[in-house]
Amino acid sequence: MFARNVSLHLKPNSVGELTQTIEKEILPLLQKQKGFQDEITFVAPGGTKAVAISLWDQKENAEAYSRATYPQVLRALAKVVEGTPEVETYEVSNSTFHKIAARVAV
Repeated sequence: MFARNVSLHLKPNSVGELTQTIEKEILPLLQKQKGFQDEITFVAPGGTKAVAISLWDQKENAEAYSRATYPQVLRALAKVVEGTPEVETYEVSNSTFHKIAARVAV
């Protein structure tokens, strides 16, 4: 399993609009993507920062989403985000919600 961690700096008083944008615009796009597993969004106290973590079955599917669909997601987020979101990628090692095959040490 693979994860994309997107850190966002939110415009003032935009948490409600962020939530609506994710539910109505971004989740429908993600759910159409091959290999998409889950999306979890966190908002820091004060509502100035958020983190969105998407989980993917394979790195290749997350990368395909990043190239083909993520630019559309950025356009949807532009109304609530200041600056450019920072994206980091990770291999998921543990999850209580998803069964993850143990990696064999090489």
